[in-house]
Amino acid sequence: MEFERVQQHILNRLDHELPARLTYHNAAHTISVIRASESIAMSEHATQDEIVVLKTAALFHDTGYLETVKMHEEASCVIAKETLPKFGYDEISIKIICEMIMATKMPQLPKNKLEECLCDGDLHYIGTQHYLTTAEKLYHEFKSLGNVKNYNDWRQKQVVFFTGHRFFTKTAFDLYESKKLENLKNLTEEHHTREHIGNFIHDTVLMILGVTIAGFGLKGFLVPNHFFDGGVTGLSLLLHELYHFNLAYLIVVLNLPLIILAFFSVGRNFALKTLGAVILLGMCLLFIPYEIITSDKLLISIFGGVFLGLGVGMTMRAGCALDGLEVLALYTLKRTSFTITEIILGFNIVIFGIAAFKFGIETSLYSVLTYFTASRMIDYVIEGIQAYTGVTIISGESEAIKYKLVNELGRGITVYKGERGFLPGKFEISKDCDIIFTVVTRLELRKLKNLVYETDSKAFVFANTIKEASGGIIKRRQVH
Repeated sequence: MEFERVQQHILNRLDHELPARLTYHNAAHTISVIRASESIAMSEHATQDEIVVLKTAALFHDTGYLETVKMHEEASCVIAKETLPKFGYDEISIKIICEMIMATKMPQLPKNKLEECLCDGDLHYIGTQHYLTTAEKLYHEFKSLGNVKNYNDWRQKQVVFFTGHRFFTKTAFDLYESKKLENLKNLTEEHHTREHIGNFIHDTVLMILGVTIAGFGLKGFLVPNHFFDGGVTGLSLLLHELYHFNLAYLIVVLNLPLIILAFFSVGRNFALKTLGAVILLGMCLLFIPYEIITSDKLLISIFGGVFLGLGVGMTMRAGCALDGLEVLALYTLKRTSFTITEIILGFNIVIFGIAAFKFGIETSLYSVLTYFTASRMIDYVIEGIQAYTGVTIISGESEAIKYKLVNELGRGITVYKGERGFLPGKFEISKDCDIIFTVVTRLELRKLKNLVYETDSKAFVFANTIKEASGGIIKRRQVH
């Protein structure tokens, strides 16, 4: 086995034939893996012949990138089988080398000591002081290939990857594990800091937009035409019509006791953000000269509700509220046998009843329609895009699919043990399999299917809508 000659040949190909966008999977990475794998194998008492075979597998493990990015391990084996006989490698050695190359495919599943050495050598960089500079190269490569959207997406996936990774050999664990954990800690802290800043900006923008839109719904549709809504906003509109108090001040004053209540019963953060949103709404009503859109009662009741609901829903997604009635309902729930829905309904019946008595049945009924439209709009803004879908996957490539769901899609999974087969005409044929279940949002469903079918085009996938989901790794953030 002429390792030195084949090494020179392959490194020359990697230097001259790899695409420029492969900033990580290149000759420098290959040399690094050869050295690390050899060092680990020597500490694990491998023989000289075994080390030569191991170094050859490390040399060829990423040569598939010369041909393709996807399934590059398989392509690497093809290149190894075509190349190695010319340099004195027999069929048995080539078979062992190809098995070692395939063991590096994610998720790594080594079956013997040499495969463990290669897998640890391939990823040893995550446990070194050079992690950041090496990872930067991998980030740029992933971004150019479309595997990550931005640096924040990359960092999130790195945290998930680190969490699920383990070194197989004792040597690698002793050499790299402590530094790996340190790198993971730094990644996590940086991720949390950036996430906190990003969430603050996101919530602030949503709050401002939501308050502005809600103000448009009120002054552009409801207030000029003497229409009402439910909740504290409806009570404010009612008092405004009956006693001609300034609506901006009314909304702030009537919500204040409920915000104080929320401070103790829900949380400080929620209460402060809600106070800011309510004050901002009052300022919008005072200072923004909204145009009156229409005097058509049906359009007012529908689109007034749409814009008001859109605004309220956006502020709720920002982690606060423009109407404190639900806080009151939550507080009352703990002290009575009524449900939240019953408490809110009773409160609104009083508002619409007074409106019917003072301003006529027709106005009251149109106001009920406004309230219904606003409620449905709030539901859509809060739940519509983030509606959850339960997905069940049955495949013979379950290990690879599990890895992609956790490390690429960033989802938690549940695995059931089952059997697959039992086909017409082959009923007696079956084999054990892992049945994978996960929960994704509606927008992620297509991406999930693409990940699954890239791995196994014959996988059986079915989905069903989930009304509510909480806990686990889901992407809804806590708003309180």
